Amino acid sequence: MAILERSDNGAVAKLKMNTPERLNALSDEMLAALQAEFDALREDRSVRAVVLSGEGKAFCAGHDLKQMTAGRQAEDGGKAYFEDLFGRCTQMMLSIQSLPQPVIAQVHGIATAAGCQLVATCDLAVAAEGTRFGVNGVNIGLFCSTPMVALSRNIPRKRAFEMLTTGDFISAEKAAELGLINRVVPEMLLEHETTAFANQLASKLGSAVKIGKQAFYKQLELPVEQAYAYAGEVMAQNMLYRDTEEGISAFIEKRPPNWRQ
Repeated sequence: MAILERSDNGAVAKLKMNTPERLNALSDEMLAALQAEFDALREDRSVRAVVLSGEGKAFCAGHDLKQMTAGRQAEDGGKAYFEDLFGRCTQMMLSIQSLPQPVIAQVHGIATAAGCQLVATCDLAVAAEGTRFGVNGVNIGLFCSTPMVALSRNIPRKRAFEMLTTGDFISAEKAAELGLINRVVPEMLLEHETTAFANQLASKLGSAVKIGKQAFYKQLELPVEQAYAYAGEVMAQNMLYRDTEEGISAFIEKRPPNWRQ
């Protein structure tokens, strides 16, 4: 049985982390499997939206603490292993935001530490009622420094710092209020609602979403004046697409667009 399962339905690819006995922890093997799939999706033009979920009672409980404990047995106390581990995890997270397709986290149960980081890193997120989110490494003496990067770019800084220093969990409703996730739905409707969301995104012009997603993250790091200049260049480039011309014509003529992509 694969630790990461992929199933495609039309233009939507669904990835399911499948180690429920380990709460879908981001083990060395899981990180490698996720990286491989994201690398493949980057080149897959037939896919226009991605859903990431977890099997069992939790979305993801963060890094695999048993593997991390074993890594400490090295002569250097695990320094090289830990640097490599967090480097590989960072690369996987960055791969999500550099994908041309939007990625939706379908979250249930718990999303803790690097699992919460994974939710924060995805472009969008839908959570079931009763889901809890936390960056609770501080409770075992390990400050969630890498999860902090994604979390603090999703929610207000004082709320992020509170979560990081107290280790307290927040509810799905609070996560939505703070901006960590987009929607909260009944658990029995989680897959249905997330799939509908993904299909809505997949119905858009893929080349426009691709250029828009890239621009969205890049402009956030720029001063406002530079952001406008960059965004203007992106829009000008987008306007030159043949399918964008078709989309505008279809809107004016009140008919469905005939996109080639």
